[in-house]
Amino acid sequence: MHDEPITDLAHLGHVEMLTPKIEESLRFFVEVMGMTESGRQGDSVYLRGWDDYERYSLQLTASHTSGMGHAAFRTRSPQALERRVAALRADGHEVWAHEGELGHGTGYRFRDPDGHVFELYYDTEWYQAPEALRPALKNQAQRFPARGVNARRLDHFNCLAVDVRACREFFERNLGLRCTERIELDSGEEAGMWLTATNKSYDFAFTKEAHGIPGRFHHVTFALDSREAILQAADVFLENGVHIETGPHKHAVQQTFFLYVYEPGGNRVEVANAGARLILAPDWKTITWTETERKKGQAWGLKTIESFHTHGSPPLPEPEAAGGATAGVNTVAGQDDLSGDGIAS
Repeated sequence: MHDEPITDLAHLGHVEMLTPKIEESLRFFVEVMGMTESGRQGDSVYLRGWDDYERYSLQLTASHTSGMGHAAFRTRSPQALERRVAALRADGHEVWAHEGELGHGTGYRFRDPDGHVFELYYDTEWYQAPEALRPALKNQAQRFPARGVNARRLDHFNCLAVDVRACREFFERNLGLRCTERIELDSGEEAGMWLTATNKSYDFAFTKEAHGIPGRFHHVTFALDSREAILQAADVFLENGVHIETGPHKHAVQQTFFLYVYEPGGNRVEVANAGARLILAPDWKTITWTETERKKGQAWGLKTIESFHTHGSPPLPEPEAAGGATAGVNTVAGQDDLSGDGIAS
């Protein structure tokens, strides 16, 4: 007999991104990504995609460095929130209340085995568009911005982890997240895992950290309407002098059509096609990719660019930056973390 699945998480709510260049990063997300500012509090500016129903999906926080401050999931009910907090504590993890955040009620924060901060909450503020941003159709949260790449909604994020398997088991055990795809190296080590709380193919992913440093961030992803919108986004980035790291192209893992850039604060940002794949099977069987399969590169043969394995945020500390790199530089010269090209997605 199978255990009853845990369905207490509703969806990914928001990601807090740290930036040492708050004004430049804000300009990027508003003017180039086409997001809308929906509030300010303390050192943070809160931003939204035009189809996000909550007040915001991105919290941009001024900091001395880059990286992820926290990632937050909304639960399905107040009772679901209580159950997940109790489960985390029963599993021996510290959970602390976070009060006074803009746009939602009490959040409960905790750390995963790699040290990333996560938050669970239920009470939330539904976005009410001001007159100038009201849409023509009442089933849409906000008027289409017609600005930059027109980010529709927050889609997913990716963290780096020293022990990917330990993190996957933590999220499965305590939050009921389902693993739709994973990567296992010839050594038996898990190099990547993709988890979902919904019928999306994934809400977030963890991939292997190259340098043994916990708590680092890989990228955040915003959904656009179509593949064509992503091709147009490449032109928008080009016209705005934004460095395109790799793409447009199609991942093999999860089949996401992708384009990666760096925002001014040093964090990687992806735009991808909304709703590319849905996982409707309640008994979905996890797809496991081998090291040999991943060395083939992306879906159509594009080799994974080396910086995709070595660049993360915050930057590597100076003692770790071997091969002539200096503090604040993310790419380590001559170092490949996963024994060949094309492992990560």
